[in-house]
Amino acid sequence: MTDQSQLPPLVARADAAETARDGTLFRHPDREKPRMRPIKAFNHFRALVRDKEDTSQVFHIFESLPSRDFVPMARELTLSEQGEHLRATEDYLPAILDDHDTLRQLPAGTVAHAYCDFMEREGLTAAGLVEEHNRFFGDRPKYGDLIEWYASRRRDTHDLLHVLTGYGRDALGEQCVLAFTHGQNGGLGNLFIAYLGALQIKRVAPKVTRVKAPVLKAVREAQQMGKGAPRVTDISIRDLLAMPLDEARAMLRIPTGPTVYDECHRLWRSDGVDPYIMITGESAVA
Repeated sequence: MTDQSQLPPLVARADAAETARDGTLFRHPDREKPRMRPIKAFNHFRALVRDKEDTSQVFHIFESLPSRDFVPMARELTLSEQGEHLRATEDYLPAILDDHDTLRQLPAGTVAHAYCDFMEREGLTAAGLVEEHNRFFGDRPKYGDLIEWYASRRRDTHDLLHVLTGYGRDALGEQCVLAFTHGQNGGLGNLFIAYLGALQIKRVAPKVTRVKAPVLKAVREAQQMGKGAPRVTDISIRDLLAMPLDEARAMLRIPTGPTVYDECHRLWRSDGVDPYIMITGESAVA
């Protein structure tokens, strides 16, 4: 008989399969190993440049550039006591994030209020991001394994990162959030979009600010910021939402003062450039 005391406390092994304490498989045996397809990723990036609101292209890019860090990070969290706790208390984040009535009951100045303000101002919902994902991948098999849960958690915290970092939904802000995400989680897809997107911004920016605005430096700063911060995926989102925004940023080591991103915006606006339409290739003059 196997000596259970020799097994990790939250991992059982049956037929060489890793499972959580409740029996949920870490990786379903039918799950296919993703393949690296850089040309396909580039084609989807070109489509994203044409329409930055087409979130599906981001999903396709990530699928075409799978991260070698993803599985080890998923295993580290999901087969830990923290992972067990998060699955028990916040198994499906959109239900928490879209309940603005409950979030608004938390004190003013918390991450929850900043998040609700951001999502309502931008006309976004966490469920909407799930719908966008399912529109293109809904016909794929659902495995119900821990990898699936972890991937969903990464997806569902994207807009929260905008709030925590202070990066907007303009083109540069999106690249900076992806660079911050790469700093936290790795993944070639994040880096691919962030830096190619930054180069595209420099290409379409008016000549007056093309050289002056430190776009690539802003993306690099965001990447370094992400490296120095605890992984948001691994933190209790309920606890994070209840924190004062300034305390949450301090915990994540996010600067409170102006960033290189802010300097880019200042330079663009000083020349009458609207950062929120520049990537479209339209007239960028406000």
